[in-house]
Amino acid sequence: MRRFGAALVLVLSASSGGSAEERRIPFWPDTVPETICRHVSGGGALETVRELGHEPLDLGVDAPEPRVDYPDLARKLGEAVLSRDAERGVLVCGSGVGASVAANKLPGIRAAVCHDTYSAHQGVEHDDMNVLCLGSEIVGAELTGELVRAFLRAQFGGGERYVRRLEKIALMEGLRHG
Repeated sequence: MRRFGAALVLVLSASSGGSAEERRIPFWPDTVPETICRHVSGGGALETVRELGHEPLDLGVDAPEPRVDYPDLARKLGEAVLSRDAERGVLVCGSGVGASVAANKLPGIRAAVCHDTYSAHQGVEHDDMNVLCLGSEIVGAELTGELVRAFLRAQFGGGERYVRRLEKIALMEGLRHG
C-alpha cells in the first residue's frame, strides 16, 4: 500500500449460498492530512475491511499535492457506484458534509454523513444508502472502523414503505435533473 492511501477501492469478497460474490467499495478521502492517513490505514477503515475478509486495492492518489477537491472525488466515486463497478462507497472530507452534498448531486447516489453506527446501518437498511460520508476531523480511527463495519454489513430491507419512499426520491431526482 502506498504511504498516503488517499484513493482506494476496497474489493470485498462475500460468500453467498456457497458462491463467491465480489463487491467493490471505493474509498475517496479528498485530502491527505495525517488524520486521514491514521483513520484509513491505522486501525480504521482498511483494517476493518481486512477483518471482514476483504482485500483493499489502491487506486493511486498517494500524495498530498496537488490537492484534490471533494466534488471531483465524489463524482468519481458516484460514477463507480452508478456504473456498478462498485456497490457502495466511502467518502471522507473534513466534516463529511461537503462530500455528502457533492455526492448527492448525482441521481441514484444516496449519500449521508454518519458519525454513529445506528445511522450507518439504518441508512442502508431503510434508505438504501450507497455512499457513507465521514468527517476526518470528527471521528477517530476506532469509530471509523465501527462505522465502516456497520455500513458494509447492513443490507437494504426492501420493505414496501422503504421502496415507496425511494421511488418518490427518484421522481424528485428526475425533476431536478430531467
